[in-house]
This record gives sequence, C-alpha cells and structure tokens, in this order.
Amino acid sequence: MRGRGEILLVSLYELGRQPLAVAEATAFLRRAGFAPACADLAVSPLDPAAVAAARLVALSVPMHTAVRLGAEALRRIRALNPRAHLACFGLYAPLGEAALREAGADSILGGECEEALCDLARALDDGRAPATPPPVLRRLAFVAPDRSDLPPLAAYARLVVGDERRLAGAVEATRGCRHLCRHCPIPAVYGGRFFAVPADVVTEDAARLIAAGARHLTFADADFFNAPKHAVSVARRIHALDAGVTFDATIKVEHILRHRELFPELRSLGLTFVVSAFETLSDAVLRILDKGHTAADEVAALDIVRGAGVSIRPTFLPFTPWTTLGDYLALCHFLVAHELLDEVDPVQLSLRLLVPPGSLLLAREELRPHLRDLDDAAFTWRWIHPDPRMDELQRAVAAAVETAAEAGEPAEDTFVRIHALAATAAGRVPSMSRPPRRRPAPPRLSEPWFC
Repeated sequence: MRGRGEILLVSLYELGRQPLAVAEATAFLRRAGFAPACADLAVSPLDPAAVAAARLVALSVPMHTAVRLGAEALRRIRALNPRAHLACFGLYAPLGEAALREAGADSILGGECEEALCDLARALDDGRAPATPPPVLRRLAFVAPDRSDLPPLAAYARLVVGDERRLAGAVEATRGCRHLCRHCPIPAVYGGRFFAVPADVVTEDAARLIAAGARHLTFADADFFNAPKHAVSVARRIHALDAGVTFDATIKVEHILRHRELFPELRSLGLTFVVSAFETLSDAVLRILDKGHTAADEVAALDIVRGAGVSIRPTFLPFTPWTTLGDYLALCHFLVAHELLDEVDPVQLSLRLLVPPGSLLLAREELRPHLRDLDDAAFTWRWIHPDPRMDELQRAVAAAVETAAEAGEPAEDTFVRIHALAATAAGRVPSMSRPPRRRPAPPRLSEPWFC
C-alpha cells in the first residue's frame, strides 16, 4: 500500500448514516494500491494532523447540504495544508463546481467517479498534472465498500422500533436513476441513466454490516425499483444471510403502482418501511416537476404499501412558487385523514424548493417569472412566491420545526402548531387539535430525512 495517510477522504454529511460514498471510494483506492485515511466531520472534528500529512484531500459531496459544508471545510483545509491537492467528488460536486472551486477545490469529480479518483491519486503519485474529466457515466468494476477506517455504526442514526434502537447501515443496489424529475439533482448529472451494483457485491457489503452489528439496512438507491428484479434478488440474498435483518427503501409512486405484486414478498424478506416522494397534492405542480404520478396515485400507493403490512413514509416539497395556501392546508388535512402524522417528519412540512445550478427546472417557463439571483452561500437560485404569505409561512414553519426538534416535542404537537400557522396565514381560525393515536408508532430512523 502506498503512503498511509497521504490520501485523506472526508465525509461532510450523509443523512446521519455511516458514509457509504467514502466507504466506496476507500475500497476503490485500496484495490488500486493506496492506503487512504478517512474522516467523517458529521461525527468528529477535522484532525489538523491528518490534514497536514495528506497530499490529496478528497471531500465527498453527495447532497446539497454537503456543498455548503464543503465550501467551509475546503477553506479550513487549505489554511492547514496549502500544498495539498483538494478534490471534491460525488453527485453534487459538478453541480456545485463554481462554489467549490471558489472555496479552494482543485479537482471536481462527478458521476461514477471512483476510478477517476484513483487516476487522480496515481497522477499525483507520479508527479503528473492531474486531469479533471467530465462526470463519468459508465459502469465500473464494483468492489464492496470498505468501512474499516470509519466510525462504528453506533455513531450514526438507528432504527427506532418502540423503545428499541437498532444499529443500522446503508447499502445500494443501483446508482443514478432512470427518471428525469426536474427538481431532482440526479438527472442533471446522470441524464436518466443508472448502473446496477452486482448482487454479489451488495450481498458482501450487507454481510460486513451485519457482522458489524447492523440489524437494519437502508437501501440508499434513488429508486429501489430502478431494476425491480435485481432489487428483489438482492433482498432475497440478504434475507438468506440473516432473516432477522430488516430494511427500508425509496420507491417512486409510479413504481409502487406498477409493481404492487412485489410488496407482499418484500415484506416477508424484511421490508419495514418505504420512503416515497409524493411532493405535493397539486396535480399542476406534479406536472411541472415531471413526477410521473398524480395525487390520486398517491392515495393508491398508500393503500398498496399498507395493504402489504409495510409502513410508508411520504416525503413532501410543500413550498414551491406554484403551491397555494389552499394546497398547504389541504396537505395538512391529508396527513390527518390518512393517519400519516407518525410517518411524516415535521421537517417535511417546512421544505422549500431548491434550484441549484444545473437544475432541470431552470429550463421550465413556469419558473422564470419567480427567479431572482443565485445565492452563492446557500447554493441555490433565489425565487419569490407570488403570494408573500407563502414565503412568510415557510419561514415561520421552519422556525417552529427547529424549535420543536430542539425541545424534543412530539411530532403530532408540532403538526398542530404548523396547521395553526397555515390557518392563520389564510385568515382562518385554527381548528385542529392533536388527533388520537390509534396504533403503535411505526418504525423510523432516528435522524429525520433531510437534503
């Protein structure tokens, strides 16, 4: 192995999970003969000695939050080690290239970029000028992720089942996505392509996580049903390893409807809950986002998943330039009517549409009247709602959710407060009280989904 510690891989934030992107990069680099060190700034501070020893520092940028954190980390790393080559890799690296380079990044690697990261390490090792390729969109020779230098699973989010908290890990059966939802960052890089990770590799990864104590696995795929037969095959293999291990997955509404016959078997294989991006109850907004489903489809998806004995955790995008106060109040009532208050994290009711550079939404005529300038610090285009009450409501809901989370307030109480804010904004008298709990709280991860 070449130069232990001369390469430092840094994870910034990965949804409260042990960072899969860094584990994958570690495995590729070690196969290529390097010995990278790893750091996860979500659970421990930056080690100045590790930074000073590195010739190459590569930051994992898989999501929007990581871009903002990455810009700050790049400046700190550059100050600690002016001679190091600083690289950023992952989904959001090419989307955030301008901001990341401004903060000090020398190389930007996107798409299926692990082999490109190895090439960069070789070039630096040989004293050659490194090249920065465009996002890589070809199938790699996958290897099982290597988590040996990462903090243990106990440092990360767990599966909460009643009073029990189970160690959880993350795997992925596919990378990229076959869909072109316009508000999603993945199509801006992958353009509708996805790559299946061989079942043997996924199974080996799951076996290592189980050996490390994991009793639950999250499939980090953008859509578990990018390749449905592959997904079920992988689930069967993991179940054969340990029938007591459960899992969750993200599945589009249209795929829930199209592949409804698969859910009873997936439940028998350990599927505990499904995350599905409903986004909104407005068919007009769903068309602008190119979601591929309708509000009526969302109700059908609820019935299919629950009918198989599986919990469903819809995610929402309640604040867009086209969402009305009526839409927001309808969403509040929908959550009550379908008994979703314990399956939707309150933060979901505060989310505002992000429009990062490269977003496919920038080509939509419907967005242009609302756009302002690019907010470099927040890494998103600013937009203003035509109804000022909606922007005011979003700020009020975000503040309420943050306060409630800090206080450990029950989600149902937070929801009642959110509904009161929306009703007041609409000039109505708040009339909703905390609904009674009719069933045990469904399983969930201890860190709410965010982006």
